[in-house]
Amino acid sequence: MDYQTQYDTYRTAVEDYLNGLFCAERPYGKLQEAMRYSLLAGGKRVRPVLTLAFCDMLGGDWRNALPVACALELIHTYSLIHDDLPCMDDDDLRRGKPTCHKVYGETLAVLAGDALQPEAFALIANAAALSAQQRVDAVAALSSACGGDGMVAGQVLDLSDSCKSEREANLLHRLKTGKLLSVAAELGCIAADCDKSVCEKAIAYGEHIGLAFQVRDDMLDVIGNADEFGKPIGSDREEGKVTYVDLLGLDGCRELVERETKQAVAMLDGWSGNEFLCTFAQQLAERRK
Repeated sequence: MDYQTQYDTYRTAVEDYLNGLFCAERPYGKLQEAMRYSLLAGGKRVRPVLTLAFCDMLGGDWRNALPVACALELIHTYSLIHDDLPCMDDDDLRRGKPTCHKVYGETLAVLAGDALQPEAFALIANAAALSAQQRVDAVAALSSACGGDGMVAGQVLDLSDSCKSEREANLLHRLKTGKLLSVAAELGCIAADCDKSVCEKAIAYGEHIGLAFQVRDDMLDVIGNADEFGKPIGSDREEGKVTYVDLLGLDGCRELVERETKQAVAMLDGWSGNEFLCTFAQQLAERRK
């Protein structure tokens, strides 16, 4: 199976799973409508695909990993809804569509994000194909990645205007962006029932592609096409944020993306069937949106 076919297979399975969530009629149906609006707004599904790919490569049944992969996507979606709010980045567009608060108002957008977070952990708790220990390990990994020492901490640093050096930028984005990518790889290992040493290499892969992903994102905020990128170009600069382009220049950013991508691929040495994940890292490094 070629790379794109394999990616599309994973992504279609994720879309089908997500499309089955929050469909029941409720007196508070507007909440579910807002949740589904952001959850089904498109996107590459990078994080859940990464989870499924690691599980598959390591000998697990990737279909059994769908609940944990989609739980991660719920967390990612909640973070985007909150990130776009006027009290944070105040963005009008996400993936080329009006942001959740622009469509449903700030109050319902906050509540939609609030609801997605616990629903994510409910998906893991009810993942019948995984053992009780696997479910506990998945909850522990995901909660650590998105909590007060993870993604949320990164958001605090992002809002504090304290990022003035490459070292500070690395910390900010290791938490805000990198944690959800590294835990995506870790969740795939957990679903495949791998030991700790395997998880550590997978996490390192995720950390390297996480930094490369963010640096590429900063580059696209300067050189990208707004129609492809899905949000206005130059928004970070308008908000006064210090980006990797400010710190390193475009050439320095290209070198850093290449270096981190190579280090990510090196983490896969010795694993058979690693071709998809090697290409995955390279595709993220070269993406245009």
